[in-house]
Amino acid sequence: MNGADAAADVAAPAPRAVLLNGAVGVGKTTALGAIGEELAGRGIPGAALDLDWLRRAWPAPDADPFHHQLELANLGAVAANLREAGAQVLLAAGVLEAREDREGYERAFACPLTVVRLTAPRQLVRERLRRRHELDPAGLAWHLDRFDELTGILDAAGVEDVTVPIGQDPQATARAVLTAVGI
Repeated sequence: MNGADAAADVAAPAPRAVLLNGAVGVGKTTALGAIGEELAGRGIPGAALDLDWLRRAWPAPDADPFHHQLELANLGAVAANLREAGAQVLLAAGVLEAREDREGYERAFACPLTVVRLTAPRQLVRERLRRRHELDPAGLAWHLDRFDELTGILDAAGVEDVTVPIGQDPQATARAVLTAVGI
């Protein structure tokens, strides 16, 4: 067998998904961008998705106030397109509140899923949220309360496979996440 035939026999790595989970303000979106840059720098084909944008529609039905079902439907379609385009690692940032929801995300990604919970000190997150919602007192109040609420929900749910504390340097956090998931 010549070199070209040997290369053809080597299958591309199977796609996998990594979902960054955490409360509002913890740094999921910043980490998502840094991880994408780290993968690109390593030559690993991938894609990054902010799940908030896949469910951003209004009004939300009373039975699904956070548009969870819309998010999963859109994720399934987008993930299929990204895998078809050659993405080996599908990165996503969002909030996964219940262990029983993991199956729906894995089905939508259509590949093995690793959930990484990002954590940050409460005071740091509160400072970030204050800066982010400086001109929106009502939004600030909601996000401060939601951070505390989500932290409690995520602590109890134990949805994650691994937990990574965010650091001041997004690239260091990205490397820590990739190490934690074995990439």
